[in-house]
Amino acid sequence: MRFYSSFIVLLLAFFSCEKNGDSSADSYAYIGGEIINPSTNYVVLSKNQSVLDTIKLNGVNRFIYKIDSLQSGLYTFKHGLETQIVLLEPKDSVFFRLNTLDFDESLVFTGKGDKKNNYLIEDFLYHEKEEKDILHLSQLPPLEYEKQIDSIKAIKDTNLDRFITKHDPSPLFVQIIEANNKYSYYSNKEVYPFAHHGRNKAKNLKGLPDDFYDYRKTINYNDTVFSNYPNYRTFLKHNLSNLALKVHKEHQAGTSREAQAFCYNYGRLKLVDSLVTNNMIKDDLLYHFTLKYLSKSDHEDNNKKILDFYNAKSSNASEKERMKRYAHSIHRLKNGSTLPTVNLVDYNNKALTLNSVINELTVITFWSNIYYEHFKDSHYKIKELKKKYPDVNFISININDFGINKAKEILDTFNFNHAEEYQFENSEVAAEKLIIYPITKVIIVDKDMKILDSNSNIFSYKFEDNLLGLINR
Repeated sequence: MRFYSSFIVLLLAFFSCEKNGDSSADSYAYIGGEIINPSTNYVVLSKNQSVLDTIKLNGVNRFIYKIDSLQSGLYTFKHGLETQIVLLEPKDSVFFRLNTLDFDESLVFTGKGDKKNNYLIEDFLYHEKEEKDILHLSQLPPLEYEKQIDSIKAIKDTNLDRFITKHDPSPLFVQIIEANNKYSYYSNKEVYPFAHHGRNKAKNLKGLPDDFYDYRKTINYNDTVFSNYPNYRTFLKHNLSNLALKVHKEHQAGTSREAQAFCYNYGRLKLVDSLVTNNMIKDDLLYHFTLKYLSKSDHEDNNKKILDFYNAKSSNASEKERMKRYAHSIHRLKNGSTLPTVNLVDYNNKALTLNSVINELTVITFWSNIYYEHFKDSHYKIKELKKKYPDVNFISININDFGINKAKEILDTFNFNHAEEYQFENSEVAAEKLIIYPITKVIIVDKDMKILDSNSNIFSYKFEDNLLGLINR
């Protein structure tokens, strides 16, 4: 409470100076924060993917920053690997407090503009829970599923109406939440054919009611107002994947799954190019879909075609250079190759290499506190697998940069053993060498460090069958 009081007093001093100065300069806002267990000594503030400033934390891990000539809208603040958004409007003075060990769940706003931002973060957390529920609801028949997601959207709209009545927020806030509810609803519809049971996604798509996707007539693929908002980006990814599925559902009989995957993914990139004209949105989608394909393919000719298309259509020079390095690393990770040398730190702060801890069939998994549910689920799963397959070595590597002691704290919270647990010495270098995307990626190697599977997943229904096959080779 002492810091909150000091913070408010300090802001009042700022406001007093503003009143004594140029009264016409009203387009400003203050943002401040306190970060518990910081992973770096700074926060990066951005808008529309353009960095506004890198703000250093003081000696007690706090900061206050003034934005002059404020453009009302969503801003992004990044600390370490974590990112979150804040809505800023003229004369706001928003302060947040968070703990990096539980980033989103611990985030709380105070000050002028706090209510709208607390609403946004609560909505974000609800959406994460909703995504899990949707996977279960997607097993329902189409009409029943539609009824369930209609109900979810109605609850969100009612909550917004109550907030408006109680707090009279700005039109911009209302516009953002209404769009957020809309894109979340659309996204739930787009994901249905992929999440519904059965491996034949095209068949799932064919069984939908004729009016299931009527809203597509109004889609804006270049919505710059919401271009940086997670629900909009998620919706676009699901929608473009769904459209690509529809275009390529008629594959010739006998065509290999590999060929189907290339055709589908190449077609998806072409859809992005044809439908999205805003460079920032297009570059983000091209990068996402290209990396997703390359991370799962070891077919060099197809990879080159995908990469060539990406390079021809993307306008982001730095991302193209990064993709080039990723493609090189992916080539080095193909099955049969030797595992690259990567530096680690164990939980006694001893430096070693990844290769030095491998002397038998080994399953390598990764975790980050950013993906908190995956961290917990993967460790429980590994515990189960270790009992079933005692002849296999399971190791887990933390990919964060916040130091071994903080990783220990997270493990200790759930009484997870430190044995066979490591952290990268340099996560950025290691992540590029091993292409850790998505976080569920698992690498399996033999005792000679030969890669047997560079892109497995311990949660896949095929994982244990594949593992048994490797054990019995």
